Order: sequence, then C-alpha cells, then structure tokens
Amino acid sequence: MSGPPGERILVTGASGQIGTDLVSELRKVHGRENVVASDIREPDHESPISDGPFTLLSVLDGDSMESTIHDEGIGTIYHLAAILSATGEAKPELCHRVNVGGTVCVLEAARDFELKVYAPSSIAVFGPDAPKIAPQKTPLNPTTMYGKTKVTGEILAMNYWKQYGVDVRGIRYPGLISWKAPAGGGTTDYAVDIFRAAIEHGHYECFVREDTRLPMMYMDDAIRGTISLMDAPSENLGSSRAGYNIGGMSFTAGELVDAISRRIPDFTCDFVPDIRQSYADSWPDDVDDSVAREDWGWKPKFGLEEMVDEMINRLREAQSS
Repeated sequence: MSGPPGERILVTGASGQIGTDLVSELRKVHGRENVVASDIREPDHESPISDGPFTLLSVLDGDSMESTIHDEGIGTIYHLAAILSATGEAKPELCHRVNVGGTVCVLEAARDFELKVYAPSSIAVFGPDAPKIAPQKTPLNPTTMYGKTKVTGEILAMNYWKQYGVDVRGIRYPGLISWKAPAGGGTTDYAVDIFRAAIEHGHYECFVREDTRLPMMYMDDAIRGTISLMDAPSENLGSSRAGYNIGGMSFTAGELVDAISRRIPDFTCDFVPDIRQSYADSWPDDVDDSVAREDWGWKPKFGLEEMVDEMINRLREAQSS
C-alpha cells in the first residue's frame, strides 16, 4: 500500500470501560465524525459512544477489519478489544483467541495500510517473581492467561515495529477506576464496584483482602496518558514503546474503604476473598514509571483522595440527573 487510506481514528472494543472514555475524549480533540467506534455489539442509546460513527466489527475478522479501514479512511487504530483477567481465567481459550488473535489481526492490517496503532498492555504481565515495585525492565512471568496474552502482545508489537516499521505503542495499565462505565471482568474491578455499592446500598462485599495493595489509576489520567503517548514523537520512544509502566496511585482495599467511609460515614464493607485474590497476589504493589516520565513526560494528576472525591461526586450527579 502507498499509505493509510485516511486520517480518521478507529477504536476497537469501544463499549468497554476504557473505550467509553477514550472515544469521548478523542472526539473532543479530533471532531466527532473523525473517530469511528467499533465493537461486536451495538452500543446502548445512552452510551457516550452512540453520539458518533459506530460500526459492528470483530477483531478476529481480518476481511471486515481491512474493509472498515479502507471504507472509513482510517489512519490510526486504538485497539482496546480484549478479554480481561477474571473472565480470561474462566475462559482461557477465548482469552487467548481474542487477545492474541485480535492483536495479530490489527497489526497485520496496520502493516498492510501503514497505520499507527495503540495496543495497551497491563500490570498483569508481571508475575510473583517481580519486585514489589516493578521496574520497567524485569522478567515477565505472569501466572494468569490474561497476563500471558499481554506479554505476547508486547512481543508482537515490538516485532512489528522492528521488522515492518509499524508504529505501535502501548501502556501497562494499572487497575483503572471510572464512573462512566461498569467494570468489565477484571481483578481490580472491586475499586470501581465499591463506589456504586457505597452510594446505592451503603455496603460492599469485597473479593480481595483488606491488605491487598495494587497499582491503580483514575480513568482521566489513563486517557490523558494514552493520548500523550500517541502524540509523542516516535524518536522519543525507546525499547519500552510496546508497554510503558505508568503509575497513578497505590493503595490497599482497606485504605480505599477508609477513604470512602470518611465521605459516606455509614458505609460498611466485608472482605470475602475469592479466586481473584490469587491473581492480585501475583501482581506488584506499585510500578516504577521513571522511563515513561523521561521518554514522553508522563505525570499523573490524581491521587487517592482526589480520585475518591471525583468518583463519589460524579456518580451522585449521574444518579440525580
């Protein structure tokens, strides 16, 4: 091909937790008609992604992917379609097929059409042998199928960059916290569900221990970081371009409960760990994001207190509207 068929943006998995926020922000930046949302199901009419172009698309259908890129004049893909950690352990074959097969499909299309690609990774790439504050470069030996697919995704992205010149970039997302969309089957989802439960019921049953500490990030920071990475000059990005560590905040489940209780005094929480506890135990307490800070100027804005205020206020506003 002589180049991408256009300059519009395609977002796969747009109905998910990240996609809902990312599509909205990209449309603010690039214009509503220039960002095409896609998923395997039609969005709800109340979904933020329904206010602009949408197409049904499976990331496992290479022919449809190429047709969409050509017909919609796509120049950049934000590839968010994935099976998350808890769901991935329940359905490992599906997790591998979607997460690895879908990434290959997107990268092949990007190679054919000379597209720019964002393909996110996750803190799930780390295993129990990683330091508690995980450095950018350390052995990646995850114990979950989801984590293994994300390691494969990083390797694929670097191969396509080195061998074919496909401009692929990615972030190892911490647990993401958003008020706009429900959680999507991840181990860190307790930090999303807990807010709705606190406001609506005054009680939550948490599926990880009180002392479970994990890296987390408010969605606004994640979206800002994603777009900042994609806007960074390619020459600024080093060998971590397929999976930069980025940090936001790190807290235990108990610390989050305490922060919510200071704002909702009658809130109570029981800690009843399930299988997801073992996934959380295999991940680091925090990450070292110094490489992202040096390469493209990453810096978070939200800490625990700011995030809790924002989540409670936003959810209450949405409830009353």
